[in-house]
Amino acid sequence: MTGLHMEFSGPESGTPLVLLHGFGGDGSAWDAVKAGLPDTVRVITVDLPGHGGSLESDGRGGAGRMAKAILAELDAAGVQQFHLAGHSMGGAVSALIAMRAPDRVKSLTLVAPGGMAKEINADLLARYAKATSEAEISGCLDEMSAPEFATPQAVIDHFTAARARPGQIEALSETYRAMFPNGPEEGQGVLPADALAALAMPVAVIWGTGDTVLPCPRPSALPASFAFNVLPGLGHMLPEEAPDAVVRVLLGALGADA
Repeated sequence: MTGLHMEFSGPESGTPLVLLHGFGGDGSAWDAVKAGLPDTVRVITVDLPGHGGSLESDGRGGAGRMAKAILAELDAAGVQQFHLAGHSMGGAVSALIAMRAPDRVKSLTLVAPGGMAKEINADLLARYAKATSEAEISGCLDEMSAPEFATPQAVIDHFTAARARPGQIEALSETYRAMFPNGPEEGQGVLPADALAALAMPVAVIWGTGDTVLPCPRPSALPASFAFNVLPGLGHMLPEEAPDAVVRVLLGALGADA
């Protein structure tokens, strides 16, 4: 096993913003968001275990294992305090990190996060986990995004190449199984509501009303302390579909650290 793949950008000092992508992706999912952030923000983009440059890393499997591995890697890099943002499965991982190390996470931004409710499009994710051809990957990404959004060809090419790596499909299958502790028909694993509500750092949530993977919840379904940002008509792939909106929320979370 190897360490996690992390990319550092921006200044070498300051409280960093750690970005975690979703299932089947890698750190490149945040490229448009990173491009919209000020150069003064220190950013650490992590490839989740079993994904991208972290294909053979420790922590493969479910969100809990990933959270533990990422905290250990940040320790090894000397990163004590950080702002944290996660998309989809990366949102569930981010929430678990915040629960386990609340004194280290200065703010938490959850972008269409996993683990908030059982409802999930398990069939679409199963197809995405197995997709290897350009047509299959493009078709899944189209279903995950709002109808008006066209996934750039460069993104499709990137993931077509990534899926061809030996062991990648097996790693995604392993992660998919871990997402559904009681089987896909029973929905995804759900984070403990009392622990979410007890988080003391500022928490912002962003969700598109047209999300076909994780249905946008009613505000009452989330802790009252969470700042809930609803994006009408947008789909699940918000870092690509609406980077400007994600950047706005992140800048609010970063505050003086931006």
